[in-house]
Amino acid sequence: MSIFKPELRTVNVTRYVTPLREGGSLPAIAEADDDFLYVLKFRGAGQGLKALIAELIGGEVARKLGFKVPELVFANLDTAFGRTEPDEEIQDLLKASVGLNLALHYLSGAITFDPVVTQVDEKTASQIVWMDALLTNVDRTARNTNMLVWHKELWLIDHGAALYFHHSWDNWEEQAMRPFVQIKDHVLLSCASEIETVDKEFKAILTPEVIKAIVNLIPSDWLSEDDAEERREVYYQFLTRRIAASEVFVKEVQRARA
Repeated sequence: MSIFKPELRTVNVTRYVTPLREGGSLPAIAEADDDFLYVLKFRGAGQGLKALIAELIGGEVARKLGFKVPELVFANLDTAFGRTEPDEEIQDLLKASVGLNLALHYLSGAITFDPVVTQVDEKTASQIVWMDALLTNVDRTARNTNMLVWHKELWLIDHGAALYFHHSWDNWEEQAMRPFVQIKDHVLLSCASEIETVDKEFKAILTPEVIKAIVNLIPSDWLSEDDAEERREVYYQFLTRRIAASEVFVKEVQRARA
């Protein structure tokens, strides 16, 4: 049996192209030393490293479940980078983001998913709803779908608002067992009629070994210096406990649909 061991490439940012002024985190399109363009998420932005951790875990969980997700890479930002940036706000952001950041491969020409224009089948909708309920992702609403259509295929992006328990570490065990009531606002909820079938399939995929491998991707310097391994263990325990008790959030999906 093969061992699941995901790996992320590391690139060096060489050119700041343009900011993406959406939300408060001020991500940017940037070029790296592999000549590819990326959507760069900064460690010095408003939500800081926790948003990068949620993005990393959410993106790699989605990839393991078979969704199309832009490649995630670690993006190194040098101290000299951005000194010539004329915008003071952006220059401050770049200075605060020296070191390892996170970036997603830029899907040039992709369009924002519109549920009126693009229909999603009920199995796929159920899969996305299940995953977002697991990750407690509050940011897949009709107002902000965080899905793209690229080459006529559906791609999932922006999981930085997931795992919101880590913004306050208190009672994380209790939070792991809670239903996800915000699922009522999910853009695909009305189509998620196969949630029980998906539950069985996805629980079989997201084994403790898979979750451990994904959590181990988190760079140590993104975690607390004093107890990095303890924090890493909390992410592992939160997710494995939540998966084991998935009937809690599955029932909430069914209640919200009813």
